[in-house]
Parts: sequence; structure tokens; C-alpha cells
Amino acid sequence: MKFDYMPYVKNLLKDDHVIDKVNEAMWLTGYWNDLDRGIDCDQVFSKMVEAAPEYEEEIRLTLKHVDRCMGKADYAIPWICDLKEKGYRVLFLSNYSEFIMNSKPEVLDFLPYMDGGVFSCHVGMIKPDPAIYQKICDKYDLDPAECIFIDDNEDNVKAAREFGLNAILFTGYPETADRVPGTFS
Repeated sequence: MKFDYMPYVKNLLKDDHVIDKVNEAMWLTGYWNDLDRGIDCDQVFSKMVEAAPEYEEEIRLTLKHVDRCMGKADYAIPWICDLKEKGYRVLFLSNYSEFIMNSKPEVLDFLPYMDGGVFSCHVGMIKPDPAIYQKICDKYDLDPAECIFIDDNEDNVKAAREFGLNAILFTGYPETADRVPGTFS
């Protein structure tokens, strides 16, 4: 799935100063990561508002309509199917919150095609913490050296490599698919 918040926030709030303050309170403080860790949404919202109390209304509005920044990747299901046809076991490891799951569940339409995975909110940790890589390896009895990890965040890819996973930075499909052994683009 795609999560592109900046165009969404710019369209919703319009004013650059307000956008900066809301982005800082919601994303740059790290409070958004608390949602991904499974911390209660009301608690996290309170922290965001404490960071910018004069923008409570805008923070509330941004959260209320956050589903607008989420979209499906049309290539996801065909790529999963291709990988499985090539003999790959396909798992997800995602920094994701219950709040987002409930905001727009249809963007997760690829999940039934997966062989399993780990959502950060269910284990209380997020990438790039090495413990989350260990968590998925333990859960699925994986040898990191035999795995290919794909992520669109350089920090997550770096941490995965340090953990021992073969990691690829997602730069878009099909160029990333071309870098996975035995797949089509």
C-alpha cells in the first residue's frame, strides 16, 4: 500500500505555516510511531496536541481524514503471486497501526495472498529496531541469510542488512522486481 501524507496535508490545510506545525506535531515528534507501536490512539492524539495545542483542530481534522493519504499499489497482488509461483514464501513486516487498519482496510486487500507477517502494532516495536526482524524470523523459523527483505525506507534496509537479511531498497516497481532473483518486471 502507499502512504503519501504530504500531498494530502497540503491539500487539506493549505497554509504552509499550519502544515509545518501539524507535520511537526504528528510526524516529526515521533508520536506517529507510537501508533505503529500499538499505543492507544487517544493517548497519542493527546501527545500530538500537547506538541502544538494551538493546532488541535487541524491535527484532529488531519487524523479524521488520514485515509485520504493511503492508496493501493496495483502491482502488489500480481507481484506476490509471481513470487509465490517462483517458490518464494511471501511475508510482510510492516510499521502499521490499528488506527490506520481501521481507517482504510481496503488498502490491505493483498493480505490474503501473503503467507503471513507481522504488523508492528501487534508486537509493540517498529522497524528499524532489530528486535522486530528477530520477531518475524522467530515466528516463521526464518534464516535471515536465506531471506530477501524489501522496504522503501533506507534506515529499515540498513538495519535489516546489519541484522543479516538480504535487503533491497524499494525504488518502485518494476525496477525493484528486477532486483529480486527469479522474478519478472
